[in-house]
Amino acid sequence: MESPFRFKQFEIFQDRCAMKVGTDGVLLGAWAPVDTEPSSVLDIGTGTGLIALMLAQRTMADTIDAVEIDGDAFEQCVENFEASPWADRLFCYHAGLDEMVVESDATYELIVSNPPFHSETVASGSEARDRARQNIALPFSELIHGVEMLLADEGVFATIIPFQAEAQFRQMAREAGLYPFKVTRVKGTPDSGIKRSLLAFSRKEQSLLEDELVIEEQRHVYTAEYKALCRDFYLKM
Repeated sequence: MESPFRFKQFEIFQDRCAMKVGTDGVLLGAWAPVDTEPSSVLDIGTGTGLIALMLAQRTMADTIDAVEIDGDAFEQCVENFEASPWADRLFCYHAGLDEMVVESDATYELIVSNPPFHSETVASGSEARDRARQNIALPFSELIHGVEMLLADEGVFATIIPFQAEAQFRQMAREAGLYPFKVTRVKGTPDSGIKRSLLAFSRKEQSLLEDELVIEEQRHVYTAEYKALCRDFYLKM
């Protein structure tokens, strides 16, 4: 069996998951605003369960639910949840977001999603990986509709998407009554272009805080800001 990816307080087995632990997921799990002390959390398209586990570590939320459509990823997520220190607070549904919207009466004070966002059709040779990477499995429109239906009135929705999709995503969110209050744009190095946008939304229009995060000064030399964000999780920070 493949060795797990070890974090400071939990570990992730990922040998049966198409999408492995990556920087995007860790960024979102560490960055998602929790200052409202959410009592209920939903991770949409959870994969290995990484972001849900990070939020179990960061919050005292009684309910941390996750939803995952892929059967192998769902089973592995459940195993990762059960092996964690927070097994009693974590639950994964094997379903699509559209099914959850129809079947669930619950609302959540924090919803997070690291959505599959490769809209171009790229065949990697792995059907599961292609489905996970392509937003065919979870188009932005479906994600935003699901959030609109499942987010509590005072809730927060946080996501990470390609920078080039930010304007379109924000427009679609606005049409659903979701307004950004925090945006962090992510660059790999000081000289590289912006690659990702971390976005936090609420149902109320409020002043927008915008900033930038650079991950590395140079290869394997992480910035102070990135280390501050992720040091509670990565073993070597």
